[in-house]
Amino acid sequence: MEVEGVYHAYRRRAVLRGVDLRLRAGTLCGIVGENGAGKSTLLRILSGELRPTHGSVRHSGRFGYCPQHVVLNDALTVRQHLTFFQTAYRLSDVRYAEEIMDVLGFTGYIDEQTGVLSGGTRQKLNVTLALMHDPQVLLLDEPYQGFDWDTYQRFWDLAARLRDAGRSVLVVSHLAYDTERLDELWRLDSGTLRADKAGAAA
Repeated sequence: MEVEGVYHAYRRRAVLRGVDLRLRAGTLCGIVGENGAGKSTLLRILSGELRPTHGSVRHSGRFGYCPQHVVLNDALTVRQHLTFFQTAYRLSDVRYAEEIMDVLGFTGYIDEQTGVLSGGTRQKLNVTLALMHDPQVLLLDEPYQGFDWDTYQRFWDLAARLRDAGRSVLVVSHLAYDTERLDELWRLDSGTLRADKAGAAA
């Protein structure tokens, strides 16, 4: 993903003030930003939901986006969600989704109705649906929200696997957790993105 000169304003209020970002293949990166820093606007632009006032966002290959707030149908089972997204992604099977479910530790819920799942398990499904078409570029917004400690560790193991498989993984959060796991870390402050080399892994 390459982001160049992204500005955005709501009427006369500038929210992003020239964001440049390059997300290379085979990297696990993070963006942190407090509320009001422009993080939500940047996420909407990176995911293609919002066009910037100026600047460009380019990415090649398959793109995956896991929003912070899950968008699931409570009347459907986990398996039915997989089948629905299999059709949407035009996949021949859901074996990769089942592998992700195994890594995140919730294969036993595959025939459970989504409406009865805990918040953490719903988030596991949210991550699985974003990943099941094996995207080359993956944007994750607060992906570990609601996870217990074991699942939190499993998530980072999964993120490292994706990085090692050559994927570009971007984790966005309002707090800088476990920054030593990241190859690169940026801080979004008052609409400006700055590298935080001290927080990221060498």
